[in-house]
Amino acid sequence: MSEKKIRNLVLVLGDQLDEASSAFDGFDAAQDMVWMAEVAEESEHVWSAKQRIAVFLSAMRHFAKDLQVRQWPLTYTELDAPDNSGTLGAVLTADIARLQPAGLVMTAPGDWRVLQAIRAVAVAAALPMDLRDDRHFFTTVRDFAAHIKGRKQLRLEYWYRELRQKNGILMEGDKPEGGQWNFDADNRESFGKAGPVNVPPPTRFEIDAITQEVIALVNTRFAAHPGTLATFGWPVTRAQALEAMQAFISQRLSLFGQYEDAMWSGEPWLYHSHLSSALNLKLLNPREVVQAAEDAYRAGQAPLAAVEGFIRQILGWREFVRGIYWTQMPDYLERNALDAQASLPAFYWTGDTDMACLKDAITQTLEHGYAHHIQRLMVTGLYALLLGVKPQAVHEWYLSVYVDAVEWVELPNTLGMGQFGDGGLMASKPYVASGKYIQRMSNHCKGCQFNPAESTGATACPYTTLYWDFLMRHEALLKKNPRMGMQLKNLARLDGPAREAIQTQATLHKMNHA
Repeated sequence: MSEKKIRNLVLVLGDQLDEASSAFDGFDAAQDMVWMAEVAEESEHVWSAKQRIAVFLSAMRHFAKDLQVRQWPLTYTELDAPDNSGTLGAVLTADIARLQPAGLVMTAPGDWRVLQAIRAVAVAAALPMDLRDDRHFFTTVRDFAAHIKGRKQLRLEYWYRELRQKNGILMEGDKPEGGQWNFDADNRESFGKAGPVNVPPPTRFEIDAITQEVIALVNTRFAAHPGTLATFGWPVTRAQALEAMQAFISQRLSLFGQYEDAMWSGEPWLYHSHLSSALNLKLLNPREVVQAAEDAYRAGQAPLAAVEGFIRQILGWREFVRGIYWTQMPDYLERNALDAQASLPAFYWTGDTDMACLKDAITQTLEHGYAHHIQRLMVTGLYALLLGVKPQAVHEWYLSVYVDAVEWVELPNTLGMGQFGDGGLMASKPYVASGKYIQRMSNHCKGCQFNPAESTGATACPYTTLYWDFLMRHEALLKKNPRMGMQLKNLARLDGPAREAIQTQATLHKMNHA
């Protein structure tokens, strides 16, 4: 039993590393204590990759060190502590018994499973729990629930415009800057034959003593987990996150929009921000990131199309997917509108495949814990969708391998946007394409043994084969979607023998990749 009476045990999770968090409102070092715990469960409930485990543990330990510098009382359970029972619930239960706090305080977590576990502990201990809004975000879940009430369809664009107006972001009075809300049409260029030129190096950070300890721990405790830590260099402190943000604004934002959908073999970083892990750990506040981007536009340092496209990802998509997650859970996790039942191919854990685009995206993912949004949506995600992989298996892979993966943001993007598992709640149509899309947006096909123009035969591109097979399998459902009209018109041009040959080839491919 604790000698000192503790008023509140303030719970801080691995994705809540923000000293301005609502959990700290009213914090009194004389009578409150911060609680943090590293537990194996958070790395093992899905088979988390080493990069993801390391970024969370290192950022947590650095945050704990900052709290100690401020002389805030802290109880911190490390992963390899002898009394670490391995789950958040069990460690918290033991610490409540030891410390005897009068109550629990926490900012709402980003994972339904975690929220239920902590609530169960509070109930079992008969302790009041003060669950506070996460004001890291521009909006609350209540705001989103009010927005969607009575709407037959949920669309990002309307939500995004509402938030632009409400927050005065990229506005000229009550009109959007530049006379239009969305500059997507200006942001879809490929690199052309020459490829990307003068790509700035990514902002990576030297490994300090804390991170060295974490890397050694992860390599020992989670030796069998996928990926490598040889290239680890993610921001794990607020100072590093701010440095990464400024580097993106000054070095890459100006070309971000133009090439945000483009891909190139062996070029993982390109002109993207690489800030999503820092944002999702709460090392950065989205308001300061959006403001920095708008300031760059106002100063003439970046074009409007690039800035608008970047801001839409944070102000629009990030807030939208969070609203989807918390208004639709827990049943959202089980949705499977296309009744996809195939297993995830084993090569997703190794990158060992002859398909050049998939090999590049997966190898990069396992090496760095990172891939940009088109690689995730239109390479790894598209292949799984066309193959008919069960969306829950795809979700678990994405949650496992990416350093920015927290379930509130990863699940809707994967199950909804990537796999159409929610039947159109998140996206207005399935994002399906043949191998020609990848050919248009990258150089992957140039060195690949498969031809995106062919759907049958020894050199047929599996994406193209599976694309036509997908349209045939789901033709009745897709006819109800007006946005699929052009693709179904093209399908209608295929005669019976052509359809049969494609289906035979698709079946053979699925058998070989089961």
